[in-house]
Amino acid sequence: MDTAAPARAAVGCRAVRPERDNIAAPDLPEEIEWIGEAPRSMPVATAAGPVLVHFFDFAQLNSVRTLPYVCEWTRRYQPHGLKTIGVQAPRFPFGADRDAVAAGLERLGVEFPVAIDADRRLWHAYGCEGWPSLFLWKLGGALAWAHFGEGEYRATEEAVQAELREQDALQTLPDPMDPLRPTDAPGARVIPPTPEFFPDEKLTGPLELPYEAGGAYATVEGSGELAIELDGASAKSVYVDGPGLYPLAEHPRHESHALTLKPSPDLRVHSISFAAGVP
Repeated sequence: MDTAAPARAAVGCRAVRPERDNIAAPDLPEEIEWIGEAPRSMPVATAAGPVLVHFFDFAQLNSVRTLPYVCEWTRRYQPHGLKTIGVQAPRFPFGADRDAVAAGLERLGVEFPVAIDADRRLWHAYGCEGWPSLFLWKLGGALAWAHFGEGEYRATEEAVQAELREQDALQTLPDPMDPLRPTDAPGARVIPPTPEFFPDEKLTGPLELPYEAGGAYATVEGSGELAIELDGASAKSVYVDGPGLYPLAEHPRHESHALTLKPSPDLRVHSISFAAGVP
């Protein structure tokens, strides 16, 4: 039986053009905390050009896999008038701590301003459907494009380009990015991975977990060493220097493996998540 499925279905993502042209951008709460320079307001930001608002969590797998695209779009299109705003929507308790968020963003190379939506006020105002959620607002503040989950990277970049050309149809824009991973290519076929696993909070000994995926990742808090065995053989240990998402094993395609984790005493493993892989 063929178990491969389109990439969009595997990660539960959804891309939409708005059904009407007057959906306006919710404004930014004045009291929200920022990493980087805070925009004055959404009306002010969208008065200068299109604005990309990206909801994510710096320690959540789907979010982390999406961020390289958002960072590169910002680098490419900010000189043409695009503004990018990130929103850290905490999935884990440490995700509301400013120092933890700032350190995590630095590790991931995120340079655009990021709001810490600790109480999910913006998350609910935007109607987010999971991590990540992305919204592109036109010049003037009407919704142009929305996407929930991973995927549709080329379509999203083309939506950004379309809005920039509304301002200047003759400007030269780069070709859309090539996919960073085989699973990101338009029409890619992938196999859904093993579901995310949440260890017991009081985990003190080794954690043994079989999985089928293109890669395995841990959301870890604390500082110390995470020893790894793959299929009974020792693999390279992961050294944790703060809360975040850490790769445990990455494979060229969907594979079956047995994972054993041995965290040092000062570490807490919040989650083991798995990436989809190509057949």
